[in-house]
Amino acid sequence: MLEILYQDEYLVAINKPHGLLVHRSKIARDADEFAIQKLRNQIDQMVYPAHRLDRKTSGVILFALSKEVNSLMQQQFMNHKVAKKYLAIVRGYTEDAVTIDYDLKREDGKVQNAITKFVTLQKTEANFPSNGFETSRYSLIEISPQTGRFHQIRKHMAHIRHPIVGDRPHGCNKQNKTLLERFNLSSMMLHAVELKFDHPITSKEVTISGSISEEFAGMKENLEF
Repeated sequence: MLEILYQDEYLVAINKPHGLLVHRSKIARDADEFAIQKLRNQIDQMVYPAHRLDRKTSGVILFALSKEVNSLMQQQFMNHKVAKKYLAIVRGYTEDAVTIDYDLKREDGKVQNAITKFVTLQKTEANFPSNGFETSRYSLIEISPQTGRFHQIRKHMAHIRHPIVGDRPHGCNKQNKTLLERFNLSSMMLHAVELKFDHPITSKEVTISGSISEEFAGMKENLEF
């Protein structure tokens, strides 16, 4: 059963687990379960994804219950009227507050402006070696993407040399191998924790938040955040 975080006659939001695709994709032909199908069967109603989370990202994802409402919500996402927050565990000690303004190239070669802001919540130094150092440093950050490009957060964190723990292919392979061997970590530590927007029908402000996964909580404990 999917965890439903919000539901009314127009919208429904779930807390998507790691590893679940939102819909069928040519990129992941091995998948046989999809959030759209599972949610449709669970509430016995057609659902339409208003935005996307990639397979490796957990957290809040919003669906509309009609094509008309879905169109209205997609317009809000495209016009940057939806505030999104993510939590991530990344390699190294990050600065207190950072704005990353770095263009990203799509698969078709088109270059798009991309902006990501984040603040550092906590830092930790784990007592095991990593990348040639005697100890391993990590940061817990809260991210507010200002644009919505494909793999934007993952690519931006890799660009500033603070890759997300468990990310493949944008992360650090040596780090990921160490954490897999020590803690059996196979999930990416990126969680969509909150969406805030004006309801497309009632115009009332809606805030939807979802708790972190067991994997994310376990890694926080392992790294002593």
